[in-house]
Formats: sequence, structure tokens, C-alpha cells
Amino acid sequence: MEDPLPRLLAEHAATGRLPGRATLEECRAAGERAAEQGVPLRALIDEALRALDGTAALRRAVAALMEGYEGAQQAAWRGEELARREFVDDLLQGRAERLAERAERFGLRLAEAYMVAVARGMSDGDPDRIERDLIARFGSHNVLVAVRDGLLVCVVPATLPAAVGEFTHHVRARFADGWRLGVGRPQRGPGGVVSSFREAAGALELADKLGIRAQVVRAADLLVFPVLLRDRAAIEDLVTSVLSPLLRARGGHEPLLETLEAIFAAHGNQAAAARRLGISTRTVTYRLERIRRLTGFSPDEPTQRFTLETAVLGARLLEWPSGCG
Repeated sequence: MEDPLPRLLAEHAATGRLPGRATLEECRAAGERAAEQGVPLRALIDEALRALDGTAALRRAVAALMEGYEGAQQAAWRGEELARREFVDDLLQGRAERLAERAERFGLRLAEAYMVAVARGMSDGDPDRIERDLIARFGSHNVLVAVRDGLLVCVVPATLPAAVGEFTHHVRARFADGWRLGVGRPQRGPGGVVSSFREAAGALELADKLGIRAQVVRAADLLVFPVLLRDRAAIEDLVTSVLSPLLRARGGHEPLLETLEAIFAAHGNQAAAARRLGISTRTVTYRLERIRRLTGFSPDEPTQRFTLETAVLGARLLEWPSGCG
């Protein structure tokens, strides 16, 4: 590294005078150049120590060197962070301009499979801290983190499921009560990342509509629901035909729907359903009989049970009765 630094420091050491402002500015500039050229900080300090012999001069010069060096490192880190966030934003929006080329800069091979996890409820969380912790463990080439549409988004290789588990751990530890996390399926290519992101976000929406209690929901476990919604007219017809009689029930249809959901979740066990609802088994039995009389369908009969369960799921997805018709 061709630099006037050794000469300047040697002159001040020989005269005993402290470095002035101009010399310190040159020291800072030398520190910046060293950082940009990848010179180790230890080597830079060793060079300064060889050139200096005065204690006070040493302290001021080394402080200026390190200030310049650290300033350049921080500027480079901020630039890298901004580039990462812009890349992730473009990736999740499916903007394909130079994505593969830009991905290589961050160590991603977009021809491989990636999966996306999204977390909601980060009002009390620390996204930057979570990103730093994940990168410290798995490396910046394996983890991309960004905030999008109010969600904290984490993109990881499909071959590294432990990263999703670690992401979940940090969300659980740092997010506010009521947080929820959705996980998309592994998908290949830039378009696959977009699909996995949409699946993960969609899993959160489905969990809300269906009243799923789990804090972590996986799109792979909810594949039947998008299938149901592909033919909206058919599912609306099923819901209306099967469940409309419940609207005439005294006390409203909602307690009866909740009872059916509890029965399905408990695999037909009325005692377990009663505990889930916080009511007596006798009340569950009474409600099921009312459902049978009103609709003509019974969850005890296999074929009718499937029709009822599909109708109840469709009702939640369509926000029946207000969302139908």
C-alpha cells in the first residue's frame, strides 16, 4: 500500500510534536483506503506502531486511523444492507430485471429451491436484530430478511429447514403476543420464491378465516382450501344448500357451526368437543341433533360427515352468510 502515512508519523515522532489536523485527516483517509483495499486492521496498526515512537502521538494517530477504517466499513455495510433489501423487495414482487445476476452477489442460486416464511405481529419485535442473528448462524448467503406488507419475511434454501426453525424461535422470543408465522412450500427459481411468499402469506389469511389456533401454519397443510375456492360458484352452492337451514335456529347459526368444527377437530368425540367448547357433553349432543333435524345431515354418517365438514370449511372461507350470494 503506497501511502505517506509512515513518513508523516515518523516526522512527528522525530520532532515530538503531536499530529495536527491535516495529518489526522490524512490518517483517516489512509484508514478508509485500507478498508476499501481489504487491508486487515491489525496490519494497519502494526504499520503505524513501527513509524511512531511517541505515546501521545500514537494515541491520536491510531484513533484517527481506526475512525477512518471503521467509517469506511460502516458505509460499506450500509450500502450492502440497502442493496440486500432492494433485492429482496424486487424478488418478492417478481421483478425479474437482472435478478439472477444480482442474486449471485448475495450467494443465492435461484435455480435451486427456496422456501419463504413470513411473521406477523412485529410491533414489539426487532427485525434488524433477528436478521443479524440469523446471518451470524447461517451466513448471509443462506438467509435473506426483509419487511414487506407489514410482515417480516425470511427467504432460505429448501435444504436448510433449520433456518426456518431458528427464525420461528426469534419471532416467538421477540414479537408481541398474538404473533403468527406462515411457511410456504419449497419452490424453484425466482418465480418460486414469489409463489412460496404468497403461499406463506395466504396461510396466515386462511388460518384467520378458519379459526386455526396454531401459531405456526404451513401452506402444505392447507392445500385443500385453495382447491375448494377454485370453483367459488360450486362451493357457494354447497354452503348455501347444506347450511342455510341453520339460519333459522334459535340463538343463531354460529353456536351450531362452532359445535360442528369442534366435533370435526375431535374426530367425532363428543366429550373432547365439549371440553374444547367449554360446555357440557349433553349440550353438544343436543346441538348435533338440532343440526341433523334442520339440515338433514349427521356427522355420524361418513358420507354426510364429509359433506358437512366441507360445507363448514367453505362457510369459513367465504365468511358465510355475509360473504355469499
